[in-house]
Amino acid sequence: TLIYYHLAMTQILVASPIKKKITKELKAECKLLKERNVTPFLKVILVGHDPASVVYTTNKKKFCEKVGAKCEIIELPETISEKDFINVLNDINKDKNVHGCIIQLPLPLQLTHLDVGTLINKDKDVDGFHPENLYSILRGQYTPLDFVSCTPKGIITLLKAYEIPLAGKNVVIIGRSMIVGKPLSMLLTNENATVTLAHSKTENLKELTKKADIIVCALGKANFLDRSFLNSSNNQIVIDVGINKDGEGNMFGDANYSDIFDHVQAITPVPGGIGPMTIVSLVQNLLQAAKKEISI
Repeated sequence: TLIYYHLAMTQILVASPIKKKITKELKAECKLLKERNVTPFLKVILVGHDPASVVYTTNKKKFCEKVGAKCEIIELPETISEKDFINVLNDINKDKNVHGCIIQLPLPLQLTHLDVGTLINKDKDVDGFHPENLYSILRGQYTPLDFVSCTPKGIITLLKAYEIPLAGKNVVIIGRSMIVGKPLSMLLTNENATVTLAHSKTENLKELTKKADIIVCALGKANFLDRSFLNSSNNQIVIDVGINKDGEGNMFGDANYSDIFDHVQAITPVPGGIGPMTIVSLVQNLLQAAKKEISI
């Protein structure tokens, strides 16, 4: 069973049992692809040596290799010119052996103006940032040729695995990034939820969150969501996307876990909640890209 209960009956929405099940499926799919002479191949572009980025890219590589796919981390110098950076991406876009490519963010200052979503071919955009992939979410119709953004996809997968109903539910998302907030608002709308996309300019945020059935924190502020944002029903669900670290390397979500734990119906932990689901979604997208070579 996927349900873990605390004494106060708060459900902890851990990723591990879902990840375990999907990993098994991905291994089987990868084996089938290899039998057809297709080895799913991901290239990860890492510019500079941001410690968090190094950890994230290493985790992606490990999970790719665990299911039988190939992953190469291309390490580029922090000082790389825009022209050289574009050339590296163009080579990957042309390489028929590479099925997926992602650019690890953040990028150094001289590259921050680039629209990352348009630099990788739509067919290799396993991060789901290409305008055409985003439009497929907007129109609410996906084909095997479309990729859904990894973190939003992982959130929906987790909610469905725990059989949390979405249709007709009132969802407040705090954070309007192109990586999480905006695509997630569209995905949840497609699931017939009523979505409010809140942000730094939102007035009366607590009034909105108190009316929500589900609150998604994706703003990048440690322990931001405390008990004062909740109503007294104890039946709200909190999805915490935040990954924040202190000087000692301790990890915190955007929700104040200890403060709200006994006042919600369910909550995702940090770490062990949405983070693993993001990597699972990435590899699901990679295998989807590899399948385009053949009909399975």
